[in-house]
Amino acid sequence: MDDLKATRQSGQPHAAEPATPWALLLLLMAMTSIGPTTLNVVVPALPQMANRLASDVATIQLTVTVYLLALAAGQLVMGPLSDRFGRRPVVLAGLALTAAASIMAITMGTVGSLIGARVLQAFGASAGIVVSRAIIRDLFDKNRAAAMLGLVATVMVVVPTFSPLIGGLLEIGFGWEAIFLFSAITSALVVSWAALALPETRGLNAPPGVSQGFVHDLTGLVKSRKFAGYVCAGAFGSATFFAFLGGGAHVIITLMQRSSAEYGVWFAIASVGYMAGNFGASRLSTRFGIDRMIWWGIGFEAAGVALSAVLAIFAMHWGPVIVFGPQLIVNFGNGLLLPGAISGAVSVRAQAAGTAAGIIGFTQMALGAAVTQYAGILLAESPTAVPLALLMVALVTALTVSFALLVRRA
Repeated sequence: MDDLKATRQSGQPHAAEPATPWALLLLLMAMTSIGPTTLNVVVPALPQMANRLASDVATIQLTVTVYLLALAAGQLVMGPLSDRFGRRPVVLAGLALTAAASIMAITMGTVGSLIGARVLQAFGASAGIVVSRAIIRDLFDKNRAAAMLGLVATVMVVVPTFSPLIGGLLEIGFGWEAIFLFSAITSALVVSWAALALPETRGLNAPPGVSQGFVHDLTGLVKSRKFAGYVCAGAFGSATFFAFLGGGAHVIITLMQRSSAEYGVWFAIASVGYMAGNFGASRLSTRFGIDRMIWWGIGFEAAGVALSAVLAIFAMHWGPVIVFGPQLIVNFGNGLLLPGAISGAVSVRAQAAGTAAGIIGFTQMALGAAVTQYAGILLAESPTAVPLALLMVALVTALTVSFALLVRRA
């Protein structure tokens, strides 16, 4: 920690790059993973939960939908709080709330109270996501922060892939209550780890003599064209994944009449593209800079969605490869650009890194939820994958135009 701070403040333009703080990064990965784990681990148990709580499937589905909305909204609160009171107390309180709400969920006797417990779970877990991003920016300049974010962001793909499997095994072996007990234990373990090992980093990267106030910082961010450009890059860049999430299952399972298991295998393969992009960002951001990495990511996404549109029109009979092949390329581009977009957003006003992280996190999830729902509606009556491909083309077009107009090349 002291070495990192000394390197940041040395003023030497060619100072040796500090070693990667793997112990801290593993802790930040664990903090980040609580949100997506608690979101997805309950999915396999929804039918049993509906039966036990005398509810219908549509109502019990709200335990997932409302959680996602609360996870997005919570970042708008946790980010500014971490700027005001510090990173440590906010993330410790947030994850402790998630652990307590998980225990509360086990005791709930109605679906309404269970949904309330899920809101508290999500609100607390949002601190892990937004504070982790702010801590990385506190410790590193924006290019190296993008490299570190690329490593931490990998858990946002790995965890949703495996957490439903964990939830299914717990539900089969011990009942749905075991899933919430698992969430409580994992959250408590991460809180304990953070209490022992997480340093307070707020202010390490703030310019000396600059006042910190929520309204002042928020005004500065809102007025910044560059901040808006990075936020749009993160939101529209990741929206292609959410569009695929909303319409891909219909194309593969309904139109192509493949099994849900085959869909899951293809989905996991396509997810490798995002992880590869994150790895590329972690290796190349310090060398080429975040703006160039974002442009490379846009290029890969554009190539992927263009190929998707061509294959959807002319090669539907080829099967799932017409969907997942291009999506592998799109995911790779998303993995390249997203760390840079987040790093750029939280670097516009270094003393307000938490507030900036909250805004970009909320925007990503809010747009993602809307695009997921719209893609499902768009594909519901379609006999081909063309509407999904065209939606993704529109999203990448918005990504390219917004970044080009709002962010100036250094």
